[in-house]
Amino acid sequence: MNKLIIILLTALSIVSCTKSQTLSVSTPLSIDRSDETIVLKRSDLETKFGVFNEGFAPIVLLNGLNIPSQVDDMDGDSKWDEFVFILDLKASESIDLEIQDCAISDYPKFDKRTNVRLGIKQADHKYLEVDYYEAPLIEDGFKIIAQGESVSWENDKMAFRNYFDCRNIKDLFGKLKPGLVLDDVHTAKIPNYHVLSDWGMDVLHCGSSLGSGGLAMLEGDSLYRLGSTKSYVYQKVTEGPVRSVFDLKYTGWNVADKMLSATERITIIPGKYWFKSDVTVSGFTGEKQLVTGIVTSKLKNEPVQFVANGDYSSIATLDLQSENKDELGMGVLLKTNEVGTTGRTTNINFYKEGYTTVDAKKFSHVISETYYVSQKIKAEKVASHFFFAVWGLENEKWKSIDNFKAYISSESELLSNPIVVTY
Repeated sequence: MNKLIIILLTALSIVSCTKSQTLSVSTPLSIDRSDETIVLKRSDLETKFGVFNEGFAPIVLLNGLNIPSQVDDMDGDSKWDEFVFILDLKASESIDLEIQDCAISDYPKFDKRTNVRLGIKQADHKYLEVDYYEAPLIEDGFKIIAQGESVSWENDKMAFRNYFDCRNIKDLFGKLKPGLVLDDVHTAKIPNYHVLSDWGMDVLHCGSSLGSGGLAMLEGDSLYRLGSTKSYVYQKVTEGPVRSVFDLKYTGWNVADKMLSATERITIIPGKYWFKSDVTVSGFTGEKQLVTGIVTSKLKNEPVQFVANGDYSSIATLDLQSENKDELGMGVLLKTNEVGTTGRTTNINFYKEGYTTVDAKKFSHVISETYYVSQKIKAEKVASHFFFAVWGLENEKWKSIDNFKAYISSESELLSNPIVVTY
């Protein structure tokens, strides 16, 4: 069941709004910041402004105009516990915002700028969107049951997908315009997403790599893909104009004959060429090396590793490596003090060598053609990273690795210097 309660706001007067209060937001950086997504805890708001009545939630206004926002139930108890809004700030700017307590039932809609979807194939060959589903096991025979074969998510910049089967590789779509397309992919409206269309296309060949941010564990000199687990479950957490979040949950992940469990929570917000991945692994003691990476099958330029800012480090590639034979850049950003090993796997095609897992898709679980970075993790502790993707056909500046590195570095500065909220 979808746990989202969307705050739907316009610049119109809303007669059900009460308890007007004020808070200030400011940026510590002397640069303009657009599409800044700010998350406030309900507990913090209620400590300052008082308890919200049942069926009510906050909205935020700037100079009398409503700012796009939503409230989200993040823990599944059917009550919202986070308030999220988005706004632009000029360099070193401080803004006073008005917070009002409004009836949820009266809120009109905002333009939707994020989306998450899992569509399951029905008897009529149409795809029914679900908020919860468990993927079939490979032992039951490999079949494509999901729209686009995947759990998919997007914002107004890029779209991503994670194969909803034992392959469990991440893939991506390049966009040429800001609209949301995933509801129509793999339907009569967009039947073939592998060819260039006015909206964009599937731009990545994954093979038996980690694709665009797939997960694995590094043990000794071996990589163990997060795939063919005992269970693989999708759970939508929230979906709205300002933020979409979902969980991928796994049990029975065989890592060097030890069974682990993992949950990946993926968050996407508007205006960014990245998504955030929060991974929690259990079933071990001490420290392990969680891995994410980038496919290298069409890479001719050398991949790069660099310090993004004082807190973050990155690996990245940029080359004529898209399925459209033009520039595609991909990168991973994570805290420098969590970086373990950076490496590059062999380019051997293990499927052709006989390591057959999914014969129908010519796929092997042995990981190859991947540039990767490991992250030092503890059991049941969240490990976070950001996966970036840019397409040269969408913007000329993405034809340059220097521009891509500069963007990753600028985003790391924003992460290191969040918006300051004063009640």
